Amino acid sequence: MLDVSPKTVEKSTALAPDNAPFQLVSLSNKQGMCVQFMDWGATWLSCKVPVNGELREVLLGCQPEDYPKQNAYLGAAVGRYANRIANSQFELNGNVVKLTANQGVHQLHGGVGFDKVRWKIDEIQENFVRFSLFSADGDQGFAGNVQVKVTYRLGEDNALTVEFNAISDQDTPLNLTNHAYFNLVNASAGCDIRAHSLQLNAAEFLPVDSEGIPNAPLKSVAETSFDFRQPKVIAQDFLQQEQRLTKGYDHAFLIDEYREKTSAILIAPNGDIRLEVSTSQPALQVYTGNYLHGTPTRDEGEYADYSGIALESQALPDTPNHPEWWHYGGISKAGEHYKHWTRFQFVTS
Repeated sequence: MLDVSPKTVEKSTALAPDNAPFQLVSLSNKQGMCVQFMDWGATWLSCKVPVNGELREVLLGCQPEDYPKQNAYLGAAVGRYANRIANSQFELNGNVVKLTANQGVHQLHGGVGFDKVRWKIDEIQENFVRFSLFSADGDQGFAGNVQVKVTYRLGEDNALTVEFNAISDQDTPLNLTNHAYFNLVNASAGCDIRAHSLQLNAAEFLPVDSEGIPNAPLKSVAETSFDFRQPKVIAQDFLQQEQRLTKGYDHAFLIDEYREKTSAILIAPNGDIRLEVSTSQPALQVYTGNYLHGTPTRDEGEYADYSGIALESQALPDTPNHPEWWHYGGISKAGEHYKHWTRFQFVTS
C-alpha cells in the first residue's frame, strides 16, 4: 500500500519539465545507510554509506532541477534499450525498424528515453520503493506497448538491489539498466576514479569504434589492458589499445557464470570501502566517466572527466543488429516476462 505522507514523499521546490515538482523518496536501514530516489527518470539520487563513523556519499549526483539538463544519465533508469543501437535501426521478424537518433546517426539509451520522463510511484514500504512507467507502441520508434516497473530495495547488509520487470505486447528490444556512477572516496565533488581498483569476473570484452559501436566479435581479455580478472588499479593500463578510441574504458564485459558469482568489485584506494556488484544480466558496461566534464554536482560545482565509474548491468550493445548475441538477452518476445536484477553491496573494513 502506498504511503504518501509528507515524511515519505518530499516534493521539491523546483519544477520538472512537465511543470510539476520532482518527488523524492528516501530509505534508510539500521546500519545508517541512506539512499534517495526521484520519480523523474526513476533516478537514484544519493547513496550514503557509514564509513569510519561518518556517512560518505558514494554516488555522483546533482540538484533535482539539474537532472533534466545534464547529459551523463546520472543514476537514471535507462531504456528501452541501454547503450547504443547502430544507425538507429535494426531488422526484426523480417521488418526494418527505424528508431529516433540522439547520438549522431545512432540511438543511445533509448533516445528520448525512460530517463527523461516522470515515472509513477507505485508503492513505498520501509525498505523499498517501486516506480512504474508505460511506454506506448512507437515510442522512439520501438514497437509494442511496454509496461515497466523498477524496484529499489535496501537491505540491512548495506546492499541496494535494483530489479526491473517489464512486459511487451509485441516482440521488441528491451534492455534496462540503472546508470549510477560511483566514487568511493568523494562522490560529492568528485576525484579521479582511476586510483580505485577494479576486479571483473569477465574473460571477454567487446571492442567498439570511436562512436561506441561494436566493430569486432567478443575478444579475450588475456594479455590486454581489459584484463581485470585480478584486482587492478584502473590507471595501470589506462588509454591503451582499444581504449584510445573511447578516451578510456567504455566497453561491455561478458560476465562469466553471471548468475553464480560476484560480477565486479570496486575498491577505494585506501581499502576502507568496496562495492561488490552481482547481477542476472549477461554483461557489464564499464564506463570510466570519460566525458563527465561540466556535469553539475550537488553543490553548484562541476565534475571533471574520470570523476566516477559506471558499472551498467545489461545485454550487449547493439544486440538488435547481432542475432548471434540474442541468446544473451536484449530481445523480448510478446507476452514474455522481462525480469533482471542487480545488487550493489557496500562493504567497509
